[in-house]
Amino acid sequence: MPIVNRVADLQPDIQAWRRDIHENPELLYDVHRTAALVADRLREFGCDEVVTGLGRTGVVGVIKGKQPGRGEIKVIGLRADMDALPIEEQTNLPHTSKTPGKMHACGHDGHTAMLLGAARYLAETRNFAGDAVVIFQPAEEGGAGAAAMIKDGLMDRFGIEQVYGMHNGPGIPIGSFAIRTGPVMAATDSIDIKIEGLGGHAARPNKCIDSVLVGSQLITALQSIVSRTIDPLDSAVVSICEFHAGNARNVIPQTAELRGTVRTLTPEVRETVEKRVREVCEGVARMTGAKIDLTYERGYPVTNNHAEQTEFATRVAKEVAGAQNVHEMPPLMGAEDFSYMLEARPGAFIFCGNGDSAGLHHPAYDFNDEAIVYGTSYWIKLVENKLAAA
Repeated sequence: MPIVNRVADLQPDIQAWRRDIHENPELLYDVHRTAALVADRLREFGCDEVVTGLGRTGVVGVIKGKQPGRGEIKVIGLRADMDALPIEEQTNLPHTSKTPGKMHACGHDGHTAMLLGAARYLAETRNFAGDAVVIFQPAEEGGAGAAAMIKDGLMDRFGIEQVYGMHNGPGIPIGSFAIRTGPVMAATDSIDIKIEGLGGHAARPNKCIDSVLVGSQLITALQSIVSRTIDPLDSAVVSICEFHAGNARNVIPQTAELRGTVRTLTPEVRETVEKRVREVCEGVARMTGAKIDLTYERGYPVTNNHAEQTEFATRVAKEVAGAQNVHEMPPLMGAEDFSYMLEARPGAFIFCGNGDSAGLHHPAYDFNDEAIVYGTSYWIKLVENKLAAA
């Protein structure tokens, strides 16, 4: 059976919720309107329990099946994210963002709407044994909302035994899914470097410690970490994306600042890269006489799909889309805070095709409403298969 027939009937409602959320984007934890919309819908659907304020502005709904859990797994969690991005939208669509400088450029409006659609269907039919816990999370875009919800007791309070997540994938055809076992998305860490040299006249560089030159040497040396320290069969990224120094053409600036990001796929490579970044900063400081202060902050961990749950999610996706439309993907060097949930419980993270759209975080991006029936059907079949009723 491909998509669930009832979902096709629900598609106009799910699309309307999606576009309403798209028109009213909210950032990080400040998702009060979206969270209220979600909670109101869950209550209307008849969820057995609706909890708000978890992880500050997260929402959780509990839907009990027709029978109590009778298998090895009795409670599973399904997660969607609600927050938008600080980007000026350039789609010129009828449902374009009404808020200047904010837009749903990562498809979280679609994620939220699809999980709402699944919640409505599951609350209507309850054709499963056990509890389906629908999780609507704030602050995925850099705020670690998943970690905040876990800290507030998400997993233990609702007895969640396995947890599943989904993201849309531009470039993946509509009606297709992509997934892999093991690392599927990277860990992300941040680098902030402050350089203090000795400023002076541009015509007398011999009397100065040039913070611009020091910064340039740092950038070059940091790039050698991936090319000369990390095994070529492993993956890592070190990108310095900001370089701020000076404000006059004839003044060697006293200070400079560099900012960048590190992406890795294993704990071992993550440790190695951090160690080498620190060593490079110390070495360049000794070589140049500049003072270099490094702030190295760990961010989201690796999103690591568990083998058994990934195999199960793959089977469900094939049931929805057909075996020929479910593909094994390479890992991505982007990051995702669903990683915290996969550290707390076994589970899997899958990508649902968004077709030939603009890329994620692009001002011309829009979630493709044609993906709704596939993503929503996946959630439903995941519950009905994992928590199969007698």
